[in-house]
Amino acid sequence: MIYLRLIYEFFKTGLFSVGGGLATIPFLRDMGASTGWFTDADLTTMIAVSESTPGPMGVNMATYVGYHIAGIPGAVLATLGLIAPSIIVILIIAGFLARFRESKLVDSAFKGLRPASTALICAAGLSVAKNVLLHTAVLGEGEGLGRVLTGLFNWKAVALAAAVFVCMRAKPLKKLHPIVFIGISAVIGAVFRFAGA
Repeated sequence: MIYLRLIYEFFKTGLFSVGGGLATIPFLRDMGASTGWFTDADLTTMIAVSESTPGPMGVNMATYVGYHIAGIPGAVLATLGLIAPSIIVILIIAGFLARFRESKLVDSAFKGLRPASTALICAAGLSVAKNVLLHTAVLGEGEGLGRVLTGLFNWKAVALAAAVFVCMRAKPLKKLHPIVFIGISAVIGAVFRFAGA
């Protein structure tokens, strides 16, 4: 039964997440909330791991969740569930490619999908930023404003994000491959985590 649920959930995600890996994040948040397979904090970890490993982010996340829930068969089925809609749509479009090229209706549909896809990606980015940079539980504590503001931000994460942003803009460092920044950030994050900071 769990295998069918994995296929169903990831097929649905693959069918509606137009715009690439980041567009899958809102669907994964909803999946985590409805199934209980992972929390928002787990999702943030999955995003970090999926972004720093080779391959498309959405596929990496499907594999990660599938493996976490049902081992290797779950990883394979979740991944197949995610990519199946794309394969089906490509096969259908390939059969009618000449007609689709000329179609104003299809062109208009894709123009309409662009803003929707952009909105999904922006919502996902804001969700990840909120989970990583803020301690939202502080808002419900009812303490003074100054105490809430100091406890609201995860200052180490804010400082690390700002440092990476500044370093990526510095001329001598601009030539470095992004994997260098990912690696350095991973090491610093691990130091913070294991030092209990």
